[in-house]
Amino acid sequence: MKDTRPVNLDLTTVRFPLPAITSILHRISGVALFFGIGVMLYLLQLSLESRAGFDRVIELMATGPIKLILWLILSGLLYHLIAGVKHLLMDWGMGESREGALRGAQVTLLLTAIAVVLAWGMIW
Repeated sequence: MKDTRPVNLDLTTVRFPLPAITSILHRISGVALFFGIGVMLYLLQLSLESRAGFDRVIELMATGPIKLILWLILSGLLYHLIAGVKHLLMDWGMGESREGALRGAQVTLLLTAIAVVLAWGMIW
Protein backbone atom coordinates (compact mmCIF):
# COMPACT_ATOMS: atom_id res chain seq x y z
CA MET A 1 0.00 0.00 0.00
CA LYS A 2 1.45 3.33 -1.07
CA ASP A 3 1.48 6.13 1.50
CA THR A 4 0.00 9.26 -0.07
CA ARG A 5 0.35 11.53 2.94
CA PRO A 6 2.40 14.68 2.32
CA VAL A 7 5.94 14.68 3.66
CA ASN A 8 7.24 17.86 5.27
CA LEU A 9 11.02 17.85 5.49
CA ASP A 10 11.34 21.55 6.41
CA LEU A 11 12.16 21.48 10.14
CA THR A 12 11.64 25.23 10.45
CA THR A 13 7.89 24.75 9.96
CA VAL A 14 7.57 21.97 12.54
CA ARG A 15 6.41 23.09 15.98
CA PHE A 16 8.18 20.98 18.58
CA PRO A 17 6.50 20.46 21.96
CA LEU A 18 8.25 21.90 25.02
CA PRO A 19 9.50 18.50 26.29
CA ALA A 20 11.18 17.89 22.92
CA ILE A 21 12.83 21.31 23.02
CA THR A 22 14.19 20.72 26.53
CA SER A 23 15.50 17.31 25.47
CA ILE A 24 17.26 18.78 22.43
CA LEU A 25 18.71 21.58 24.59
CA HIS A 26 19.98 18.93 27.01
CA ARG A 27 21.97 17.34 24.19
CA ILE A 28 23.24 20.70 22.94
CA SER A 29 24.33 21.71 26.45
CA GLY A 30 26.22 18.43 26.75
CA VAL A 31 28.18 19.14 23.57
CA ALA A 32 28.83 22.72 24.69
CA LEU A 33 30.09 21.46 28.05
CA PHE A 34 32.52 19.18 26.24
CA PHE A 35 34.20 22.28 24.80
CA GLY A 36 33.72 24.32 27.98
CA ILE A 37 35.69 21.73 29.92
CA GLY A 38 38.66 22.54 27.68
CA VAL A 39 38.52 26.19 28.71
CA MET A 40 38.27 25.27 32.37
CA LEU A 41 41.15 22.77 32.13
CA TYR A 42 43.32 25.41 30.46
CA LEU A 43 42.64 27.86 33.29
CA LEU A 44 43.35 25.13 35.84
CA GLN A 45 46.63 24.22 34.16
CA LEU A 46 47.68 27.86 34.00
CA SER A 47 46.84 28.41 37.66
CA LEU A 48 48.80 25.35 38.78
CA GLU A 49 51.98 26.10 36.79
CA SER A 50 53.29 28.83 39.06
CA ARG A 51 52.34 31.69 41.31
CA ALA A 52 52.53 34.01 38.30
CA GLY A 53 50.17 31.72 36.39
CA PHE A 54 47.74 31.73 39.30
CA ASP A 55 47.87 35.52 39.44
CA ARG A 56 47.27 35.63 35.67
CA VAL A 57 44.14 33.46 36.04
CA ILE A 58 42.85 35.70 38.83
CA GLU A 59 43.52 38.72 36.62
CA LEU A 60 41.77 37.08 33.64
CA MET A 61 38.75 36.09 35.71
CA ALA A 62 38.23 39.72 36.71
CA THR A 63 37.64 40.76 33.07
CA GLY A 64 34.16 40.99 31.59
CA PRO A 65 34.59 38.64 28.62
CA ILE A 66 36.05 35.84 30.77
CA LYS A 67 33.32 36.31 33.37
CA LEU A 68 30.76 36.00 30.57
CA ILE A 69 32.40 32.82 29.25
CA LEU A 70 32.51 31.32 32.75
CA TRP A 71 28.86 32.26 33.30
CA LEU A 72 27.87 30.62 30.00
CA ILE A 73 29.76 27.44 30.92
CA LEU A 74 28.18 27.42 34.37
CA SER A 75 24.73 28.07 32.88
CA GLY A 76 25.17 25.14 30.50
CA LEU A 77 26.31 22.95 33.37
CA LEU A 78 23.33 23.93 35.52
CA TYR A 79 20.86 23.28 32.69
CA HIS A 80 22.50 19.96 31.85
CA LEU A 81 22.39 18.91 35.50
CA ILE A 82 18.74 19.85 36.04
CA ALA A 83 17.61 18.33 32.73
CA GLY A 84 19.65 15.21 33.51
CA VAL A 85 17.85 14.80 36.84
CA LYS A 86 14.55 15.16 34.97
CA HIS A 87 15.62 12.42 32.55
CA LEU A 88 16.61 10.17 35.46
CA LEU A 89 13.21 10.70 37.07
CA MET A 90 11.57 9.80 33.76
CA ASP A 91 13.70 6.63 33.63
CA TRP A 92 12.15 5.71 36.98
CA GLY A 93 8.68 6.14 35.51
CA MET A 94 7.87 9.63 36.80
CA GLY A 95 6.41 12.14 34.36
CA GLU A 96 6.04 9.78 31.41
CA SER A 97 2.55 10.96 30.51
CA ARG A 98 2.06 13.85 28.11
CA GLU A 99 1.04 16.15 30.96
CA GLY A 100 3.88 14.92 33.17
CA ALA A 101 6.43 15.51 30.43
CA LEU A 102 5.14 19.04 29.90
CA ARG A 103 5.20 19.75 33.64
CA GLY A 104 8.74 18.32 33.90
CA ALA A 105 9.91 20.53 31.04
CA GLN A 106 8.36 23.60 32.66
CA VAL A 107 9.96 22.81 36.04
CA THR A 108 13.31 22.20 34.34
CA LEU A 109 13.23 25.59 32.64
CA LEU A 110 12.04 27.37 35.79
CA LEU A 111 14.73 25.83 38.01
CA THR A 112 17.37 26.54 35.38
CA ALA A 113 16.29 30.18 35.12
CA ILE A 114 16.53 30.58 38.89
CA ALA A 115 19.94 28.86 39.03
CA VAL A 116 21.30 30.89 36.12
CA VAL A 117 20.22 34.18 37.71
CA LEU A 118 21.87 33.12 40.98
CA ALA A 119 25.04 32.17 39.09
CA TRP A 120 25.01 35.59 37.40
CA GLY A 121 24.85 37.22 40.82
CA MET A 122 27.73 35.11 42.13
CA ILE A 123 30.02 35.76 39.16
CA TRP A 124 29.30 39.46 38.67
